[in-house]
Amino acid sequence: MINELPVLDLSAASAGPEARARFHDALHSAARDVGFFHLTGHGITPAETEELMHAMRKFFALPEADRLAISNLNSPHFRGYTRIGDERTGGSRDWRDQLDIGAERAPHVPAPDQPGYWWLDGPNQWPADLPELRTAALHWIERLSSVAERLLHELLAAIGAPEDFYDKAFADSPHLHLKLVRYPGSAPDGAAQGVGAHKDYGFLTLLLQDEVGGLQVEGPDGAFIDVPPMPGAFVINLGELLEVATDGYLKATNHRVVSPPGTRERYSVPFFYNPRLDARIEPVPFAHADRAPGVTQDATNPLFAEYGRNEIKGWLRAHPGVARRYHADLLQSAGTPVG
Repeated sequence: MINELPVLDLSAASAGPEARARFHDALHSAARDVGFFHLTGHGITPAETEELMHAMRKFFALPEADRLAISNLNSPHFRGYTRIGDERTGGSRDWRDQLDIGAERAPHVPAPDQPGYWWLDGPNQWPADLPELRTAALHWIERLSSVAERLLHELLAAIGAPEDFYDKAFADSPHLHLKLVRYPGSAPDGAAQGVGAHKDYGFLTLLLQDEVGGLQVEGPDGAFIDVPPMPGAFVINLGELLEVATDGYLKATNHRVVSPPGTRERYSVPFFYNPRLDARIEPVPFAHADRAPGVTQDATNPLFAEYGRNEIKGWLRAHPGVARRYHADLLQSAGTPVG
């Protein structure tokens, strides 16, 4: 497969004014024209990557009963294990299983006068016999938060905006989210949807993928292009809140995963860099605001400036089992079918 995405080296931002200016030009172009790119020079070591991947493979090698012991059906906060076929994108099942992990928080049961999105704050579930998974996953969240913060600062500077404009939105309790994902090959019915076409909810996604391909990004003509793995690089994409923040100058881009053939497995680790749930994303002042075309208008996927509203709508759709068990009131208020 030919790599059609830009490749950017984050270390160039620290290599002097001229190198940083060139990096900003390339970052600006990649974010505006594609919405996806490969990132090198991020400082995450091969040893850190191997530690996480090793722990993740051990988790998915556990007996199914051990994985189901921490099912997200036990969690009103959508944390835990989702078995193959139980998550949905675009109304169709995704042929993958996964473990959803966030920052460790106390259970937040919203008061009657609080928004329902506060359910998204809560504790993780961990396999009892694999303590190294908790260590590796929480370390990964901490390390990638630093990379994502730096990248967001550079991206804002690249479009002529104050680089610290959204620091307050991420202060105190940002809603950081990590998925450990396994694609176990093709579905028995031959369906190729590893995960269906979608956009991410927040600011930035940093994706670690193994050597097995399958990720595809929607191009300007509506056709999907392959994103082959690049050792040592993260795949970066922009989320819906950056589209809201820039009035459509930067756009969240549809992407999907095609299941690997036969019984070949694929592993990936997306990390989502998101602000506090109650952060309201104000428009950022930037040099090219007069060229912003407006946010994407999609009646089936409205975009909200309040981050928590943007996030909870996706969880309710993607995990109908959890939603029906704990959040029938939220489904009804959102106009989402309960059945």
